[in-house]
Amino acid sequence: MYSDCTHADPDRQIRGCTQVIERGKKESRKNRAIAYFNRGVAYRKKGEYDRAIADYTEAIALEKKESRKNKAIAYFNRGVAYKKKGEVDRAIADYTTAIALDPNDAIAYSNRGVAYKKKGEVDRAIADHTTAIALDPNDAIAYSNRGVAYKKKGEVDRAIADHTTAIALDPNDAIAYSNRGVAYKKKGEVDRAIADHTTAIALDPDYAIAYFNRGVAYRKKGDKEQAIADFRTALEIDPSDRNAKNNLKALGVTP
Repeated sequence: MYSDCTHADPDRQIRGCTQVIERGKKESRKNRAIAYFNRGVAYRKKGEYDRAIADYTEAIALEKKESRKNKAIAYFNRGVAYKKKGEVDRAIADYTTAIALDPNDAIAYSNRGVAYKKKGEVDRAIADHTTAIALDPNDAIAYSNRGVAYKKKGEVDRAIADHTTAIALDPNDAIAYSNRGVAYKKKGEVDRAIADHTTAIALDPDYAIAYFNRGVAYRKKGDKEQAIADFRTALEIDPSDRNAKNNLKALGVTP
């Protein structure tokens, strides 16, 4: 029962944690809080966000006031579930509470920054990523996320610099390469953009967005055949990619 509640397989974890929870007050408050939290993690892995949120809420209620670190982790995870569900304001509220409980949590700042960027509050996003970087200067993801925010703000050179730092910290980060490629394309450096998207694809051959972005760069360069090939590959990987479909139609090709 207890080993299942910490198992890597989400279904097994749910069964084990449910058994602990169903024992009620026969279990300590701490054990019940852990079981709700772990079951919430399992539900989130399965994409069952409402159930995850409900369990994180129970875990938060059961954690004692002095357990600031545990409460912070539960709020953070509930924020992740809210963000996955598209409830950005609730995600921001939970990340903010997590930060208040644990002001040194770089990942909470970085996640809140992503949520602010999604909401269109770019300066707040940049501020949060900057704080995350100050707390953890080796956080490649925070640099990459700040780069995305700088690009959205129109500060392309800063975006490129941040993505370059992210790549230096994690040379296998396909997302950072593709994001830098997007920034290079915005700056008009199309060949550099194509090179970065090509590296991203080499690192992750199933990265549909990198194919799409490289297709956009090839189209800007005037290489219609390569653009079509990349848009088609993006669609093969992700048949729901409307942008790839629209670009193919614009090039006179039936998706």
